[in-house]
Amino acid sequence: FFFIVLFCTQVNTPKRMASRLFLRNINRQTSFFSAPLFYSSVRFKTEYTFTFKDFGAESISEGTLNWSKKVGDYVEEDEEVCTIETSKATVFPNSPNSGVLLKLLKEDGATVEAGDDLWVIDTDASPPEESEPAPEETKKEPAKEQTKSEDKPKEKAKPKETKPQAPPKKAVTHEGSETRVSMDRMRQAIAKNLKDAQNTAAMLTTFQECDMYNLMKLRSEYKDLFLDTHGVKLGFMSGFVKASAQALMKHRNVNGYIDGDEIVYKDYVDINVAVATPKGLVTPVIRDCDKMSFADIEQEIGTLADKARKNRISLGDLQSGTFTISNGGVYGSMMGTPIINGTQSAILGMHAITKRAVVINDEIVIRPMMYLALTYDHRLLDGKDAVTFLRSIKENVEDPRRLVLDL
Repeated sequence: FFFIVLFCTQVNTPKRMASRLFLRNINRQTSFFSAPLFYSSVRFKTEYTFTFKDFGAESISEGTLNWSKKVGDYVEEDEEVCTIETSKATVFPNSPNSGVLLKLLKEDGATVEAGDDLWVIDTDASPPEESEPAPEETKKEPAKEQTKSEDKPKEKAKPKETKPQAPPKKAVTHEGSETRVSMDRMRQAIAKNLKDAQNTAAMLTTFQECDMYNLMKLRSEYKDLFLDTHGVKLGFMSGFVKASAQALMKHRNVNGYIDGDEIVYKDYVDINVAVATPKGLVTPVIRDCDKMSFADIEQEIGTLADKARKNRISLGDLQSGTFTISNGGVYGSMMGTPIINGTQSAILGMHAITKRAVVINDEIVIRPMMYLALTYDHRLLDGKDAVTFLRSIKENVEDPRRLVLDL
């Protein structure tokens, strides 16, 4: 029995010593002034570098950077940090994380390409606390002390001696002056595209007179009911878009374009509508116009116009149009020859509505008239095709019932 006890004691001695040392370490590390045994403070890397991937279109390779935020600003998730102005539209990179901007890796006005790093953000930073306004302290007006000097009559001020004025200098005028500013990317692209269209297409313009009486009468009778029902105003643009869509489905060659040695005919109707912005003219697309109602068209036009005014037109809003409508009449234009948009085959130009004397049923009457202009690519469209197409639009606008009956 003695040997057995002695053996167990020798065997268990290291374990006992280890357990004592472990308990002693626990007592040391779990004292009042020390940290817990199993706690470790590790600060992970919270800096995130944003890399701009691409512009969303193969035809765009670079853009001009404009910062919307500065170093030290707190940015919410999916909030706009900067804008990149390209030749077609403005791109708005948003922050994928919330935090405080630590670095801006490019200067304002720099050129940005796909794959460039733009900013560094601290994702561990907390938003700034809103400070409560301090209570307004009531200002006590000091009591006015009455002095004896106030009772004394004031002495009259002596008139100041006036010095003789020097004769006025003659203004130096320059015979001529000029101001040079850099052309932004969108204006450069507009200039290039218009000139390329002139150099490529064999453009010719044909005209028609359009009687707006029936469409204006329809609008005046139903504009209030239309607004109450659909929540959008009834304008003239929806009538022309609808009339053009029906004409394009009948005359498929106008809805096509030349691609090398081939002619491509589109089986759908996507109409670009020219919208003026502070930076230039843009042509966002109304898609599937042949399947849309008047209300759908007016709502889409309103949405695109609002995005254009706020400089929020995206690249997807500008691509894949098959026909373009430009309304110079809103600026008072009486007649013009619009330029074809890109690779399209034709463009419709609307103009101002003016009252003119016309002959109807052998009688001279006063009617609201508009000149319509159709510029077309003579390489693809013959004069007969263009005139027939424009007359189809004219007849649909002059008698809106044809649009309802699909005639």
